[in-house]
Amino acid sequence: MSALTGYPRADGRKGIRNVVAVAYLVECAHHVAREIAWPQRQSAHVIGFPGCFPNTYAQAMMERLCTHPNVGAVLLVSLGCESFNRYQLERVIRESGRPVETLVIQRDGGTAATIARGQQWISETLAELDGSARVPMEVSELVIGTVCGGSDGTSGISGNPAVGRAFDRFVSEGAACIFEETGELIGCEEIMAARAETPELADELRASVAKAARYYATLGFGSFAAGNADGGLTTIEEKSMGAYAKSGNSRISGLIKPGDIPPRGGLYLMDVVPDGEVRFGFPNISDNAEIVEMMASGAHLTLFVTGRGSVVGSAIAPVIKVAANPQMYERLAADMDVNAGRIITGHATLEEIGDEIHDLALRVGAGEATKSEALGHAEFILTYKSFEPIGPACLPV
Repeated sequence: MSALTGYPRADGRKGIRNVVAVAYLVECAHHVAREIAWPQRQSAHVIGFPGCFPNTYAQAMMERLCTHPNVGAVLLVSLGCESFNRYQLERVIRESGRPVETLVIQRDGGTAATIARGQQWISETLAELDGSARVPMEVSELVIGTVCGGSDGTSGISGNPAVGRAFDRFVSEGAACIFEETGELIGCEEIMAARAETPELADELRASVAKAARYYATLGFGSFAAGNADGGLTTIEEKSMGAYAKSGNSRISGLIKPGDIPPRGGLYLMDVVPDGEVRFGFPNISDNAEIVEMMASGAHLTLFVTGRGSVVGSAIAPVIKVAANPQMYERLAADMDVNAGRIITGHATLEEIGDEIHDLALRVGAGEATKSEALGHAEFILTYKSFEPIGPACLPV
C-alpha cells in the first residue's frame, strides 16, 4: 500500500491534490472560466456560484472551497456587475497563503481577452505548483465523505454497508468521516440517536431528520425517485435504511452543516436541509451538491455508492465509485473503482470489500487517480440555501 502523503497548507491541514480552482462568481462568467481552464482541465478545475443576488451561504461555501486543502491556487472570474463580494473572497484566499488573481470581464477587455489572460496565469501558476513537494500525512488528518446516488435494491445490502465497514476503520484510525442527506434518513432517527455521544446530540440528530421531513412535506416531494423504484426499492424507509448503512457502527461524534469543519476525528452527520421556511426548492438537486457541501467541510475525497450506475465525479476532491449491483458493474466497469456486487454473488464478504475501499482510499490519498478523475469528471453545483449556526450540543467535547 502506498504511504499517505499530502501538500502542506498554511493552516496546518494537508491536501491530497494540488489543483488550481478557476472560480466564476456569476453564471455570466461561467463560459469564460470554463474556457480558461479547458487546456489544463486535469489540473485546473472550474467551480462557481451562478446567482447574481448575494447569499451568505454561497459566500461562505466559496471561501471554504477556495481554501480547501486540495486547492493550491485560485483564479477568480467576475463579470463585474454581480453582487458577489469578490473582494472579501480574494482577501480570504490571499490570507490563506495561496496565489490568487481576479479577472473582471467588463474591465479586462471582454471574453477573448479575459480567456487569454486567464490561460496565461494558469500556465504560470501550474509551473510554480509543479515544484510543490508532498510530505508524510497521517490517516488521522483525513476528512472523508460518503454519498449514495442512483440507488437500487442492492445498494443497502452491498455497497452501503461495505462503506460503513471502511468508515469504522477510518474512525478507529482517527480520521473524520461525514455521512449526509437527512432526507434519506427518515425513519432512522432513533437508531442514530442511540449512537450519539451525548443525549443532547441525540436530540439534535432527531431534530435534523424531523426538519427534513417537514421540508419535503411542504414541497410535496421526497428523496425517492422513479429510478429507485425501478431498481427495486419500495418506500423511503427502505431507502433510508440502506443509505444509513454507509455510516457504519461507530459512535456519532457530532452534527455539522455545510462549511463546518469537523474539529477532530470521528463520525459526523451533515445536515444539508436549509433552516427556516422553505425558500430555495429541493434541498439538494443532485448528488454532486452533497459532495460540494462535504468538500466545503474539508472532505479530501468522497466514497460514492451507486446501484443503478451514476458516473459522476467532482471538481477539487476525488470520488471513489463503489458499485453495489454486480450486473451494473459489468456494464460500467470503466467508471467504477470497487465492485461491491461481489458480496451479492458470494465472491467477497462485507469485511473484505470494506478493507478494499479503505485501502483504495489511502492509495488515492497518496496520488493514485480514481476512475472519475482519469475520465475527466469534474462536476460542480452550488445553489442558494440558508443555514443557522450549529449549537454547542452539536459538537460535544
